[in-house]
Parts: sequence; C-alpha cells; structure tokens
Amino acid sequence: MAHENAIDLEAGMSEKMWGDEPFWGLGYDWDPDWVLTDRQQELRATLIELCEKEMRANAKRSDDELLFPRRNLELLGEHGFLGLIVPEEYGGLGENHVGFAMTCETIARYGCASTAMCYVMHIGAVAALMLRPTPEIIDKYIRPLNSGHIGTLSYSDPETGSHFWYPVSSKAERVNGGYRINKKASWTTSGGFADFYVLQTTSPDFKGYDDLSVFVVDKEHCEAQPSLWDALGLRGNQSGAISFTDVEIPGTQIVGPEGDGATSNDEAVDPWFLIGSSSVWNGLAFGAIDIAKRHTTRKRHVDVGMRVADYPTIQDYVGQAVMETNAARMFVYSVAQAFDGATDNNTLVLEPGTLARGNFLHWAWQIKFVAAQNTAKVVDKMLHACGGSGYKRDMELERYLRDAKAGWVMGPTNEVLRQFVGKAVLLGFEALDYWNQSYNRRAVENEVKKLDADGKRELAEKLMAEAAELEAKAPASA
Repeated sequence: MAHENAIDLEAGMSEKMWGDEPFWGLGYDWDPDWVLTDRQQELRATLIELCEKEMRANAKRSDDELLFPRRNLELLGEHGFLGLIVPEEYGGLGENHVGFAMTCETIARYGCASTAMCYVMHIGAVAALMLRPTPEIIDKYIRPLNSGHIGTLSYSDPETGSHFWYPVSSKAERVNGGYRINKKASWTTSGGFADFYVLQTTSPDFKGYDDLSVFVVDKEHCEAQPSLWDALGLRGNQSGAISFTDVEIPGTQIVGPEGDGATSNDEAVDPWFLIGSSSVWNGLAFGAIDIAKRHTTRKRHVDVGMRVADYPTIQDYVGQAVMETNAARMFVYSVAQAFDGATDNNTLVLEPGTLARGNFLHWAWQIKFVAAQNTAKVVDKMLHACGGSGYKRDMELERYLRDAKAGWVMGPTNEVLRQFVGKAVLLGFEALDYWNQSYNRRAVENEVKKLDADGKRELAEKLMAEAAELEAKAPASA
C-alpha cells in the first residue's frame, strides 16, 4: 500500500455508520455502489469517518471565521488522499476518475464543501503535473504530497471572466535558461495558502490565443491578500485574486513543452476540474437531503399526531430530490468511466498534442451544468421541507444552500456551458472556436459595409500597416 494509513477497513458495508451510531441520513441503499470497486468503498468509509470525527466540525469554523481549511487538507494527506491519482510508484494511491468523483462527492456531502473545492483544485494541479511528469517535477512536487503539500490551479484572468483559459494579462519570457513569469488571476482557490501553483500564461513568442504554456511556481512568489476574501458561500476556500510579478523560475518548472497549454487545458485541467466540481455539487445536494431526512423524521407535529416526514408533500419533495440528484450523480460517474476507459484507468501516458479525456470534453461540460443546476434546486427544496427550522444556522442546511449557489457561477458558468453545447449541436464543433483561432468573416464584412469610402480607406491603411509589422517580426523562412 502506498501509504500506511491510506485505508481504514470497515467491517462490511451493510450499514452506513456515523461514529458509533447508524448514519442519520440516507443509507447505502441509495448510493450506486456498483460503480465503485471494493477498495473505493473502503476509501469512502475512511472519508466518512474523517468527516464525522473532525472535518464536519471544521467546516463550521471555516464558514464562520473565513478560515482556510488547512487541517482538513492535512487530514486528507495523512490518509493518502492528496496523492489519490498519483501512481503508487511515486507514493500515491493510483486511483482513477471514478475514485476521484467519489472522493469529492463524499467530502462535500459529509464534511466540508470548502475543503472539497480546495481538494478539486489541488488534484487538478496534480493532474496537470502528471500529464507531463519529469524527474524534477516528481521529486519536488509529487512525492511530498502526503506530507501535506497542497497545490492549486491558477487559470483565471481579470480580463476574461468565465472564459478562464484566456490568460491575456500574463506573459512568459525566456531568461537565464529559465523563464520570467508575470501572471494575474481574478480567482484562485487556496490563493495565498497553497504550497505550489500550476498556472497558465501566454507563451514566449506568443502567436495567438491557443499559444499558451504551463508552469509550476512556489508559494513564496505568490502575491495574495486572503483577508479580502468574503463570499456568500464556500467561505473557507479563499478564492481571491493573486498575482506573480517578474518571477524567475528554472527551466525545469515548465510543465510540458512551450505551447502545450491548450492541450493541457483540454486533456488535464478541464476534465479533472469538471468531474471534481460536479461531484462536489452532487455531494452538496445529497448532504442537504440527509439533513432533511434527519429533521423531518424526528420533528413531530403533536397537534395532528404526524411527523413532518408523514406529509405527502414532504415525501414528494424528498423523492424528487433523490431521483434527480442520482440522475446527475450517475451522469458524472458515467463520464468518469469514459475517462477511465480512454486512459486505461488513469495509467496511459500521452504524448504532447494527443487527447484521450479531451475527446469527451463536451460531455464534461454537460455534467457540470446538470449538477450545478440540480444542487441549486435541491438545497432550496430541502429548506422548504424543513420549514422554519431549516432557516436556522444550527441545522447546517443554510450553509449547504449558500455553498451550493457557487455551482452555477463557477467558471465555466452555466451560461457559457449551455451556449457551448447549443452552438456545437446546431453549428458543429468547429463553430465553437473557443481558442479564438478564427474570426467571424460574416460579421466583419457586414460591419465593413457600413463604412463610407474614406472609412474603408482608413481601415485598409491601418490593416496594411499592421500586416507589415507582423511580417517584419516573422522569422525568416529557409
């Protein structure tokens, strides 16, 4: 076993336990255990135990005091989960995409959603490194993971909003055999707290929006102001703005070749992030259902001699919530299984420029939309089911509601995703062009028609000057 504490075996899976008592929410009958291996079910039992003993209590402190959930992440490291997808030969658990989905869902459902999102971004960073591993990267960033080293992704940009893969406020230059990095990010989970940052910038000799490069940079170079973070939900994940200014790094800290950023995004960052974040939203939905079950089966209306759970309306609410959340949940597991099939259970080593997970990216867009839409509806309905009691903070339901609201607006936002899917369905995948590699000729020609002769002449002169400038910068052909 990769880590001596990686798995705490439970005596059977017939009953879900919460400490020494049966779990007060939904039992294993409502979990799709047939998609999990025996080992993944054992890992889940370990996670539930960690949530009961410490992580759930820490979630309240993180929410109340805007505290980064460092202790929860350290707990995950102590039990091997920070290296969940890392091969065992490098000290990891060697798990696949289904195992990752289960882990994110479980942490969010039973423990702490802020921790779960920090974990998603950590594994996203690890996945980006493992897509292009080198001995230097393995030794410096991968082997120390379970000693508590936390990574994160920094791919957002203050100029591009939900299109978080356009790092137009960044650049990388070659210097002294390495690189000088400048990067601004509008949103970075664990910003100022992570030990290393996997970030994307425009490449040296930048030629277009898809000419991007990936680097890993250490925490001492991160400029952050965590005290400014104050959000509606996920209040512990510290997703504030950060920057890296004129940071010089050795050449061993570029991740993959120059210009590999677009492939890295489509093959590693987006697939792992969308699987993980979707699982967090599904976990939050089921966490709210668990709370609603606990309250409605215990709360009795003495005047009519009925529990809240005995009202058909409440049964309708919960029944629909379970069915729709399990539909979203199984959609995620199905796409995770597709990733596993395409990568030989996360063991396939890909050459730069080739895709496996990336061939299913349009499915990953869909699972995020469905999970984020569902959790917003479910947590709201569970508040209705619990009535006035659910409105009080001591039930925890209101925290789940606030945390779940982040799903819709987290990039790519649901507005961006549904446009992607609709455009691809109606106009073809080539119409998406989300790397801005082509221009809308029809729109340009339509606008040019509005110019008079002088306007067209002025535009032509400007374009000719720009073309001459580009030609002068172009390398001489052989």
